[in-house]
Amino acid sequence: MKLLITGGAGFMGSNFIHHILSKYPDYHVTNLDKLTYSGNLENLKDIENNPHYTFVKGDIQDKELVNNLLKECDAIVNYAAETHVDRSILTPDEFVRTDVLGSFNILEAVKNNNVSKFVQISTDEVFGSIEEGKFTEKSPFEPNSPYAASKAGGDLLCRSYFVTYKTPVIVTHSCNFFGPYHYPEKFIPLSIVNLLQGKKIPVYGDGLQIREWIYTEDHCNAVDTILHKGEIGEVYNISSEKEWKNIDVVKLLLKMMEKDESFIEFVKDRPGHDRRYALDDSKLRTQLGWKPQYEFEDALTKTVEWFKNNESWWKNIIEKSDYKEYYQKQYKDR
Repeated sequence: MKLLITGGAGFMGSNFIHHILSKYPDYHVTNLDKLTYSGNLENLKDIENNPHYTFVKGDIQDKELVNNLLKECDAIVNYAAETHVDRSILTPDEFVRTDVLGSFNILEAVKNNNVSKFVQISTDEVFGSIEEGKFTEKSPFEPNSPYAASKAGGDLLCRSYFVTYKTPVIVTHSCNFFGPYHYPEKFIPLSIVNLLQGKKIPVYGDGLQIREWIYTEDHCNAVDTILHKGEIGEVYNISSEKEWKNIDVVKLLLKMMEKDESFIEFVKDRPGHDRRYALDDSKLRTQLGWKPQYEFEDALTKTVEWFKNNESWWKNIIEKSDYKEYYQKQYKDR
């Protein structure tokens, strides 16, 4: 198979590329990435000379480029997206351009070429917050941030293209993921990196927001399963089915890294902060036979060790002016 992976220099995209080339050594992967602030070719240093891997610097908003690449590929997995809620509050226009218009360009290119499958990677945040129960694949979209709304827009375009043009698209909605190469602006890697530097962990509001967490290897296996076994036109939720309060994740990290609770710093909550996400992924488990392999505590321990052993990777990131400016704006000015 010739596979196009967009956003492959980012956190999850790079993990998925490693997964595919390791499991399917006869596949060829083309990685299309714009290399924005979170795109990092260091994530793929070990495979840059692999004859089954090709990197193309470019933007999914470049209609001609995407179309030309898909002329040579059998399938596409779209990880390219602006994904951080906090940044979407600061610069929502960037999210609309990438997550909506970028998805549109891919759909047009898939429609016009002989592509067997397009897997759109999306988020549980399109559904909004839920007090009780779980979101199913048929739950209505009620996004509460510019990020969630932009992803919902891309997902709705995917549905419309399948219904109208029979474009071979599948949409995934996932809970929060974490693991190696996770850009340290997000909750778990930010917490780990701060503790490694002797800094406090900023916790929004009361820290009682509830999330489900899935380890990157489990998420890669889920997307792999959907790519190879998923039914065209379907939507699949991906979840660990294990809920954690943010403050409890922080306390677990403090215990793992031998720090006390003086390293917790409560900061002003962000606007529109969803209280709880929860996904029903029984469709993926029963119909396609997938289930996660990692317990949260074990995967979190592996993640902490990875960051400890890859200090130069994350230090190169946090020393960049963009990261410093963002951190100051989000936490220290509150």
